[in-house]
Amino acid sequence: MSTKVMSPIVEMLSKQVEQEAETTRKMLACVPNDKYDWKPHEKSMTIRRLATHIADIASWPDMAINTDTLDFANNTHKEPVINNTEELLEFFEDSYAKGRAALNEVSEEQLSEPWTMRNGEQVYITSTRGEVIHAAFCQTVHHRAQLGVFLRLLDVPIPGSYGPSADEMGF
Repeated sequence: MSTKVMSPIVEMLSKQVEQEAETTRKMLACVPNDKYDWKPHEKSMTIRRLATHIADIASWPDMAINTDTLDFANNTHKEPVINNTEELLEFFEDSYAKGRAALNEVSEEQLSEPWTMRNGEQVYITSTRGEVIHAAFCQTVHHRAQLGVFLRLLDVPIPGSYGPSADEMGF
């Protein structure tokens, strides 16, 4: 039985997926079951929408590797309606497993292939699959920070992301 050897780039992406998953898991676990419809401003997403989106982003490496495009005009990808933190964490773990499995099988050559985000004829971006995966990390960090602000406004203690949080330090 042979073991697939990951290229240094794939290994780095895989390690980053693992690290971000650990931090994301901690943050998603803090979402209070009675606040899923709450939002801090009329133009903001609800916690349900934001947390579900964060959980879904963990599957984006699979989308970037196994599709050539995301076309919003013909999009069949739908996020589930999440009603509690147990469902949220279950969805996150499924998304993470899907993204992680795709990364375990990708070659460095595949990461250099083009991938396009569009809405019908309007092309938003064409990037390499590797760049799309990196953008997913950025999206995770961005939206996770948003969720942290939402939770802070609800006076929910926040876990640390890249070190201890003020709550963990006892401030």
